[in-house]
Amino acid sequence: MGIYGQDWASYQSATPDTSGLSFTFIKITEGLGYTNPLWARQRDHAKANGLVVGFYHYPHIANDPVAEADFFLRQINLAPGDLLVLDWEWYGQNVSNATARAYKTAWLARVKASAHGHRVGVYADRNNWLTVDADSNAGDFLWIADYVPAGQPRIQADWLFHQYGSQPVDKDYCHLDAAALRAWALGTQPQPEDDMPLTDADVQKIWGYSHGDKPDVHQTLANSAAQAATASSGVVSLSKKLDGLSTTGLTDAQLQSIADKVAANPSLSDAIAAKVAANLATRLAS
Repeated sequence: MGIYGQDWASYQSATPDTSGLSFTFIKITEGLGYTNPLWARQRDHAKANGLVVGFYHYPHIANDPVAEADFFLRQINLAPGDLLVLDWEWYGQNVSNATARAYKTAWLARVKASAHGHRVGVYADRNNWLTVDADSNAGDFLWIADYVPAGQPRIQADWLFHQYGSQPVDKDYCHLDAAALRAWALGTQPQPEDDMPLTDADVQKIWGYSHGDKPDVHQTLANSAAQAATASSGVVSLSKKLDGLSTTGLTDAQLQSIADKVAANPSLSDAIAAKVAANLATRLAS
């Protein structure tokens, strides 16, 4: 199923055609001195037509990422449900891969800390994601660019948005439906129950679980309970949140519940994942 969107910058109209769209990402800033002169009109137009709206920043990666993050945020009067994105590209900029990685980490941390309650993610093209990224840190969500059929990006990491074309405008896809995307953006998904009962037979569901054509979601549950409980927030799969968590001490009902949640929704919110992880960590520590 899924839904479709576009991303807009100053070379688009202030009022693009929104027919068939459920979301848009709008360029706000670049570096430390450029602001899209049309962004506010584009935002108002998108919201008037019922779209979920995200805003993105194109970096000059040799600059201070905190200064650029603050410049980006100063331009926006954030409203509930607004998404924030680092357009992690640096074409023509003479910077090392290590500098690009450090910039991503620092920018995400600054924006997440400053924009409480908002989802903060990363846009990356397939090459940068596969060859430069080293930690899979995309904040709350990954928006991947790979010009192949919508919903089929050639990566193994979990993604929420897929930029699949650029003609006549940048075209995007989201694997959620419109209502689910809006609820996720607003942070209004239902929370899991505290009691998560599991059977040993169901351990195999998690050990052997592979989400469709994304083999990296195949998890081995090997990390410590402490790591799971303190995992950085983000819209990543629950299986990633609990990657490597020892199954020792888990009941059959607990494992069943985890397997069901992962199978039903590979992009569970950070709130759900963190709550489940903390609950399991407490059980294992007791």
